[in-house]
Amino acid sequence: MNADIGSVFGTNSLTNIYSNYSAGSLRGIVDSYDKVTGFRENIENGFDSVFQSALDLVNRTNEYSNVAEEEELNYAMGLSEDTHTLMVAQAKATTSLQYTVAIRDAVIDAYNEIMNMQF
Repeated sequence: MNADIGSVFGTNSLTNIYSNYSAGSLRGIVDSYDKVTGFRENIENGFDSVFQSALDLVNRTNEYSNVAEEEELNYAMGLSEDTHTLMVAQAKATTSLQYTVAIRDAVIDAYNEIMNMQF
């Protein structure tokens, strides 16, 4: 089984985005009527898309935790001797949970900041 550490922590796409970044590729985005129109149409569905992505994040975190728990049980019962798979599953579950908690904390901080605003 081949495991790439970038795929475990989801950094492959970040590396691709960073390596493909150039100032020339961003030129004209603001002036493009189609892009601006599309952005304004998506504002109406903004909360729905954010909420759905948050639900997807929680579901994915739950799946990773379930897989890690299953791998732990298999290893404890002697059904699996592959410690690599166990460690990868645990790392995915831990990283996903930490990311989910960080997102939750950021949302709560933003909500508290908005509630403390005075007009």
